[in-house]
Amino acid sequence: MSAVKYYNAMRISAINILRRRSELLYNATQGLLLVGCLSAAVLMSTRADWSPLELVGLLLVLSVLGERLELTVGSQSLSAGFVALVLAMTLLGPAPAVAIAIVAISADSLSRRPSPAVCLSNAATYVAFALLGGVLVRISVGNVHDQAVQATTRSVTFALVVFGAFLITNVVNFALIAIQKRVLLGRGLVTQVRTLLVPMLPGQFAAAILAAILAVAYTNLGYPALVGVVVVILIFQYLARALLRSEDRAEQLEARSVRLASMQLGVLVTLVETLALRDRMTARHAAAVARYSRALAREMGCDEADQDLAHTAGLLHDIGKFALPDRILHAEILSDEDWAVVRRHPQEGATLVGRLDGYGPVADAILYHHESVDGSGYPAGLIGNEIPLASRILAVCNVYDTLTARDSYRSPMTPQDAIAELRRVAGRQLDAEIVDAFIAMLEHDGPVTFAHGDDADFEAELAFERRARALAAPAAR
Repeated sequence: MSAVKYYNAMRISAINILRRRSELLYNATQGLLLVGCLSAAVLMSTRADWSPLELVGLLLVLSVLGERLELTVGSQSLSAGFVALVLAMTLLGPAPAVAIAIVAISADSLSRRPSPAVCLSNAATYVAFALLGGVLVRISVGNVHDQAVQATTRSVTFALVVFGAFLITNVVNFALIAIQKRVLLGRGLVTQVRTLLVPMLPGQFAAAILAAILAVAYTNLGYPALVGVVVVILIFQYLARALLRSEDRAEQLEARSVRLASMQLGVLVTLVETLALRDRMTARHAAAVARYSRALAREMGCDEADQDLAHTAGLLHDIGKFALPDRILHAEILSDEDWAVVRRHPQEGATLVGRLDGYGPVADAILYHHESVDGSGYPAGLIGNEIPLASRILAVCNVYDTLTARDSYRSPMTPQDAIAELRRVAGRQLDAEIVDAFIAMLEHDGPVTFAHGDDADFEAELAFERRARALAAPAAR
């Protein structure tokens, strides 16, 4: 073994020995703290502290159930158990508070089953802050059931005492737990203050106010008022916990739905991009037609949903060409048999897109985008308004981009010549009203804006994440 390796091994061994010694010393300290607090509670206990007995029972049940129903939202937590312990400190005294704390933390340990060292530390922590809080309130106010202090216990002063006791015991609780995590888990104290204590302060202030209100309600209105409020708190905490669980499940289901939708949509995107590798103009053409189609639908006064429909159909309108062999896809002259194959691409595309849940209208738009208003188109020979509006919009945009694109196999037309060609076939191949709207759009938006789709970006037009989330949300369709 080299000197460096030997040194590192010895260093690691020394660190482990120091850590074990620190843990042993810490555990011994916690054991002494637990025994000391229990002994002090026994010595301070009086018969009067345990009266009324029904209040002891109520706070005991609330502390145990409250820990089991703890709510956690982000870094905020709300536990009726801690509120019950503070009420035990203020309304009963140190000894009953310590007893209730022991029962509550024992029940929690049986449920969570932490390590023996953590069990010991948690027990010492609970007993320590319960004893401290009870002593502070007893020194400040006395026994709240004594006739001599009733004027104080029914005033705002008592509420402030309870509020202060809650915050002080909470700080002590955090400090003891932070030391536990530092010794047993190696977490830095400053990091714990920044990541745990500071974010939790708003929630703890709210819980302190709640504890003060409950304590004053008891001293002013008696035991029945406290029982009623406690029952309401438990019911609220149970329902809130159930709601949070339901929301968690809903979020998980939404996430799974988005992943599934992303997979489905991703398959189509992959097909388009693969087709673009075989035919360099396909993805750009799809993006350009999608851009034109949305703008034209907006020009015609269509609502947002119909604009999105036209845009999506434009993106995917040529996806059926994926099934075409290269000899047909790249051919400049096609035989009748080849044309028969090409004319099937709207059906192939509609079949692929139609498998996406909620994309039925898009599939229809793709299926009929080569129909002609005079009935001479394919695949169904539809006439006029029998052709879906999105298909008629798509047809105009498809023809225009094909005529003007510089990356096509034919020489591109100028925008003016392409417009003249649109007018020539209007009323026969293309819907005349839609052609007029398209030309008007080009005129008022300027030919430069729409004349060439050479810079059209398929990925940008796709907006993949937004489409996947929309696809995963049936209620939004």
